[in-house]
Amino acid sequence: MSIDLAKVARDKRIEYFLISFVDMAGTSRAKLVPASAIAIMQKNGAGFAGFATHLDMTPADPDMFAMPDAESLVQLPWKPELGWLAADLWMEGKPILTTPRLVLKRLIAQALKAGYRQKSGVECEFMLIQRDQMAVSDPFDAAKKPCYDQQALMRRYDVIRAICDGMQRLGWGPYQNDHEDANGQFEMNWEYADALVTADRHTFFKFMVKSIAEQQGLRATFMPKPFMSLTGNGCHVHMSLWNPTAKRNLFEDPKGELGLAALAYKAIGGLVANAEPLAALFNPTVNSYKRINAPVTLSGATWSPNTVTYSGNNRTHMIRIPEPGRFELRLPDGAANPYLLQAGVLAAALDGIGQNRDPGKRLDVNMYEEGHRIKGAKRLPLNLLDAVRVFEKSQFARQAFGDAFVESYAKLKHQDWKSYMAALSPWELQQTVDC
Repeated sequence: MSIDLAKVARDKRIEYFLISFVDMAGTSRAKLVPASAIAIMQKNGAGFAGFATHLDMTPADPDMFAMPDAESLVQLPWKPELGWLAADLWMEGKPILTTPRLVLKRLIAQALKAGYRQKSGVECEFMLIQRDQMAVSDPFDAAKKPCYDQQALMRRYDVIRAICDGMQRLGWGPYQNDHEDANGQFEMNWEYADALVTADRHTFFKFMVKSIAEQQGLRATFMPKPFMSLTGNGCHVHMSLWNPTAKRNLFEDPKGELGLAALAYKAIGGLVANAEPLAALFNPTVNSYKRINAPVTLSGATWSPNTVTYSGNNRTHMIRIPEPGRFELRLPDGAANPYLLQAGVLAAALDGIGQNRDPGKRLDVNMYEEGHRIKGAKRLPLNLLDAVRVFEKSQFARQAFGDAFVESYAKLKHQDWKSYMAALSPWELQQTVDC
C-alpha cells in the first residue's frame, strides 16, 4: 500500500515539505511545498527547469518533474514541522534515466535480477570552519596529530551532539563520533543499509551537518582538500553483497582468505580493473586530486591512496579488508555524489563478478613508505581532466551507466576543467610573473 503523504503530514504535524533531488554535480536542489499541496505534488511532481541545474539540458527543454519517494521521508530533527523527500526526475511522462538517483536504481534492479542486494555504509568526513573565511573554526585545535583529540572534540560537542541526536531520532543507528586527523575535521558513523537508503541518508546527512553548523555560527565543508597542509575529507565506502532477501551475506566465508568469499574478491577485482575511470565519479572536482595525490601532511600521513592496490587491515591502500564479510573502498572523497558513489561501487562489483576478474595479489606493505617499490601497480589519475578522459573512453563506464549519462557527465566535467583553466592562481603569479 502506498504512503499517503497528506495523511502523514496531518499525523506528524508536518507543515512544509522539501522535495529534493541531487544533480550531476552533486548539488541538492529542492522546492518548498506547503503540506496543503503535497497530495498534488505526490501525484504530479514538483516542476523544475532542468537547464537551471547541473543537468545536460537546454532552456528549450520541457519542464521536468521531481516525483517524491514517500519512503524516503525524513522529518527534520531540528525543524520537525518540515519534511524532506528524495525525488526521481521525470520529463514528458518518462523517467530521466541519466539523473543520479535513477542511475543507481537501475543498477540496483540489475543486481537484484542477478541475485545480489548491495548493502553499504559511508564514512563522511567534514571540517568545521569559520563562517566568513577559510580557516579552522577552533583556534585551539592546532595539534600536529589531532586525531581523536578529546578536548578538541568536546569543544564542538554542541554541534556533534545535535547531529548525532538527529540521527538517533531518525533511527539510523549512529554508533560513534570522533575528531579526525585534520584540525577541525570530524567523522560520524551510522549503521549500514541498502544502497539506495544509504545514498538518501548520505544526501540528507550533508544537508543536516551544514544546517546545524550554520545554526551554531559555523560552516561545514566536505571539500576534498580545503587546506593543503592537512588531511583531506574522504568518504570511504564499506560494501557487501547479500542474497535478495538480505538474510545471507554473500561476501562472508569463514574458510576464505581474510574471511571473504571468492565472490568478494571478484568484486574487488572489478574495482581494481576500473578504478581509473571511476575516479571521475569518486573524485569529481579539480580539488579532489589534491587529496589523492597529496604530499605528506602535518600529521605525517595523507590517509588517502594514489595507487590501485588492495590489502588486509591496512589503511595505506585503495581497498582495505577490515574484517570478514566486507571491504572498504578508500578512494572516494567528500565531493562525491551520494548516488553516483553507490552506483560506481555496485557497477564495478557487478563487472568483476560478471567478468570473473582476479584482483591480483594482496599487498601488505606500507604504501606510503614502500609504494615506490611495487612494480606494475596502476597509478590513479593525477587530475580531473585525466580522469574524465579515461571515463568517457571506458567501455565499462558506457556499459554500466549508458552512453547518454557518460557523455553528459563528461561534458559537465570538461566545463569544470575549462573554468578552472580560465582562472589565474596566486601560485602562477608568484612563480611566473617575472619569467
